[in-house]
Amino acid sequence: MPDEPDIREALEKMEKKEPTWPVAITALNQHTLQTPWSKDVTPAAVWAEYPRPQMVRSEWTNLNGMWDYAITDSAARSFKKPDGKILVPFPLESTLSGVKKLLLPDQKLWYSRNIALSQKKTGKRYHLHFGAVDCDAMVMLNGKTIGSHRGGYQQFSFDITDALQKGDNRLVVAVLDPTDKGNSPKGKQTLNPQGIMYTPSSGIWQTVWMEELPAIAVNHLKLTPDIDKEALQVIVDAPAGTEVILTASSAGTIVSTAKGAAGTAILLPVKEARLWSPADPFLYDLRVQLLQDGKPVDEVQSYFGMRKIEIKKDGTGQERIFLNGQYTFNLGVLDQGFWPDGLYTAPTDKALKWDIATIKDMGFNTIRKHIKIEPARWYYWCDKLGMLVWQDMPYAANLSDEAKARFEKENEENIQQLYNYPSIVCWVLFNEGWFRYDQQRLTTWMKKMDPSRLVNGHSGENYDRNAPPDLSKKWINSDMTDIHDYPGPNIAPPLAGKARVLGEWGGVRVPTPGHQWNTAKNWGYAESEAAQFADKYKFLVKHLKLFETEGLSAAIYTQPFDVEIEENGLITYDRKVCKIPVEQIRDINNLILRAPADTAAGSKTSRAE
Repeated sequence: MPDEPDIREALEKMEKKEPTWPVAITALNQHTLQTPWSKDVTPAAVWAEYPRPQMVRSEWTNLNGMWDYAITDSAARSFKKPDGKILVPFPLESTLSGVKKLLLPDQKLWYSRNIALSQKKTGKRYHLHFGAVDCDAMVMLNGKTIGSHRGGYQQFSFDITDALQKGDNRLVVAVLDPTDKGNSPKGKQTLNPQGIMYTPSSGIWQTVWMEELPAIAVNHLKLTPDIDKEALQVIVDAPAGTEVILTASSAGTIVSTAKGAAGTAILLPVKEARLWSPADPFLYDLRVQLLQDGKPVDEVQSYFGMRKIEIKKDGTGQERIFLNGQYTFNLGVLDQGFWPDGLYTAPTDKALKWDIATIKDMGFNTIRKHIKIEPARWYYWCDKLGMLVWQDMPYAANLSDEAKARFEKENEENIQQLYNYPSIVCWVLFNEGWFRYDQQRLTTWMKKMDPSRLVNGHSGENYDRNAPPDLSKKWINSDMTDIHDYPGPNIAPPLAGKARVLGEWGGVRVPTPGHQWNTAKNWGYAESEAAQFADKYKFLVKHLKLFETEGLSAAIYTQPFDVEIEENGLITYDRKVCKIPVEQIRDINNLILRAPADTAAGSKTSRAE
């Protein structure tokens, strides 16, 4: 989102400014806002759901709960004794962690806990999984370093079989997190929260778990739906020489089967497929069996949706976004994925689901996930409930060679990690010029990396002061032209082969006393009294409808929820007050999503319900 006067300039100033850490630490301890799900969080019941819904095995152990923690100098190689207890997987700075401390760039955060293993089974391998740790982690078991990982958004795992023993095992995780003083993508986190930048989320912030699996096992799945060929392309990453049997089913009834070699593209027929869409988010079950010498050695359960996203011309010759051959206006919200009690981590899985379900109940069919990668279960719920997703890449930390290398490496890992979710229909590469570079090369790379989805090469290009003057180069190789306008609305310029989208708009502040992160300092891009907000929103949407008729294919409203002092959500930060009744917002949004008489060569606009 744009800042005053220019977000890139503001970011550069923040990078140079000396941090006022004592002020930030004091402010952190003043925030007590909680969501309705805070009361459901206990050490005995914290994120108990299976964390990897697209590759399920039955034998696993959840390691969430109370761990010991300590904070030392960043150069320390160990810690002598714990400072206290922390509730994993909530970040150090969050209320729900039980700690609520800021981790500084010159400090190291240590975690430790015991893993009790009653029996170490012969012929089995044991893998330790981390949903995400912000930012750089080193993992030790029984005094032996088993691996390390850099990057705050990607899942990672280690084979700990050789270091694991029957009985007690001491697991230690050491974390460095410079936040906005390092070279890794950090999203909207800063050591000095202000404006559109928020409180950091250091350390473990997603589920930690241990999995028992056979010596020869499935490592990864790559699923690509092809509705034109009536098939799902499946690539199973498994040891060379193994075979795969695939079984697609629906409500227990087998739809089709296929067999092939691991590591090769196998086409699984899906004739007359029931297509996935927001109106009908139908998912097929997928069983993957791994065979060696004709004998089963491993099995995982998964799922998939059959859908196609593309840019096509409508009946008037205007390029539009089409889903499954039908023009579908992407009416969305800019969701930043922050929580007042858990920061980057939702209090519970029910809370995570509630966000998506409520956004859909309000009549939106799209979420632009802004500058953050979510846990797997967030995307699962988008798949299950029927929500289109535009996924942003967390932007480069700066323009140094190291920062660029990390940005590109993490982009590749992000796409690989999120590839199988049918709800994701668009990757967003750059936003408002924030440390933008090599746009043509990276947009082309992203389209080659995943030709099955749309690529938005630069959202809010009009806020980039270093943008190329030539219109044809502003969104080069992108599938869409994208501008931001606050409060708006507006429409992006036409370019051949590209849909026209409004990547951000709205941002109307409605103060809600008793539900504010900071009662003294809040802001929005425009302002309305609570009693007039519904009328103002309806007025804006009526104008948006005029642009949709002119050729606009998508609009992303800022934002579904207040975030810290940015008080321009449709719902308060604590998720307790909807500033316009849900049913009323849905009725207003249907001014856009209600099917017109003739829009796209016989196709009607897809509804969000």
